[in-house]
Amino acid sequence: MRSILSSIAVSLALYAPAQNIDLKNWPEAANPITVGRLVAQRFVESPHNSFKPPAPPKSITYPEVCTWYGALKFAEVSQDKALLDKLTQRFMPFFDTEKHLVPRPWHVDFAVFGTVPLELFRQTKNKTFREMGMRFADAQWSIPIDSPQTVKDSYQKFLDKGLTWQTRYWIDDMYMITMLQSKAYQMTGERKYIDRAAHEMLVYLDTIQKENGLFYHAPDAPFFWGRGNGWMAAGMSELLSALPKDNLNRPAILASYKKMMASLKKYQREDGLWGQLIDRPESWVETSGSAMFTYALITGVRNGWLDANEYTPIARKAWLALVGYINKEGDIANVCEGTNRKNDYQYYLDRKQRTGDMHGQAPILWCIYALLKK
Repeated sequence: MRSILSSIAVSLALYAPAQNIDLKNWPEAANPITVGRLVAQRFVESPHNSFKPPAPPKSITYPEVCTWYGALKFAEVSQDKALLDKLTQRFMPFFDTEKHLVPRPWHVDFAVFGTVPLELFRQTKNKTFREMGMRFADAQWSIPIDSPQTVKDSYQKFLDKGLTWQTRYWIDDMYMITMLQSKAYQMTGERKYIDRAAHEMLVYLDTIQKENGLFYHAPDAPFFWGRGNGWMAAGMSELLSALPKDNLNRPAILASYKKMMASLKKYQREDGLWGQLIDRPESWVETSGSAMFTYALITGVRNGWLDANEYTPIARKAWLALVGYINKEGDIANVCEGTNRKNDYQYYLDRKQRTGDMHGQAPILWCIYALLKK
C-alpha cells in the first residue's frame, strides 16, 4: 500500500512549476537520500531472500544480489561508511558459517553473485573479495570440468563464437552477464572482460530485439513483459557506462538503447509508470520493471545519451510515481512475483503483486545511485 505522505508529496510535485522539471530538486518524500536510507536500511535488516518465499534459500538468489549491489552503490554515493560496514559484515559469513549459501557459478542467475564481492573489493580494497568475484567472472567463459562431454560440446559452440557457454537468449541474461563482466573489467583493467560483454550484448540485440525496440519475454512467449524488458534496459545502461569509447560494438549498442528508450517514452502511462505488459493498457502497474526503466532513463540523461529536454520530464515523472508506492517500512508495492515464460496472455495478468520483493527493492536503489552520482 502506498505511503499516504509520499502520495500527497508526489501529487503536489507533479504540479510544480516548469522550472523545477529537473533531476535534482525534489520534495522531501522523493529526496533520493531520504528514500535511499529507508530502502537500504530495510535491506540490511532483512534475512537472506528466497526466490520462492516462504521457503528458506538454498543459496543467495539474484534479487538479493542486485539489491545488495544497489545498497553498496548508495553507501558510496552518500558517503555512508556505517552502511558500507554493515553491508560488508553481512557478506563475511560467506567465507565461513554461510559458505553453503554461496551459489555455484554454473548459470547466469547464479554467476551475477560475483558482482557483490567485486564491488566490495572496489570500496574496501580487501583482496579476498576480489579473488571470489573474479572466480565468478572467469567461470562465465570456462566450461565446468564436471560437465558431461555432450554438454561440453554444446557449450563449446558458444565459446567458438566468442559467447559465454551460459548463453540462452533470455533478456534477463543481458544484466546478469554484462553486469559481472563490466565489473571485472573495472576491477582489473583487462579489456577482454568488457569486450566480450559488448560482443555478447550485440549478438543478443541482433537476435531478439523487435522493431519497436522492445523484447518478447521469449520466442515462445510473445509478450512485452515489463520486468524482462527492465533487465535489458538496465543491462544496456550498465554496459554503456563502462564500455570504452573505442569499442567497435558501442555505436550499435547505443543505437539499440536509444530505440528502446524511445519506445518506453511512447508507452509511459499517465501516472508516470509502465504496465506489467508494456503495450497493454489494461495490464496493472508494475513497479520493478518501471524502476529499471527509470534507472535506464536517468542514466541516459546524465551521460548525455538522451536529449535532456525530451527525457528529463519522463524520468522525473517516473521517479515521483515510484516513491508513491514505497511504504514507511521501505518496501515497494506492486512488484510482479518471480515469473517464468509462458505463451499465455492471462498468465502475465494473473501474476501475484508483492510488496517488498527484492526484484523491486533493487532497482529503486539503482535509481537513487543514478540520481546522486556526480
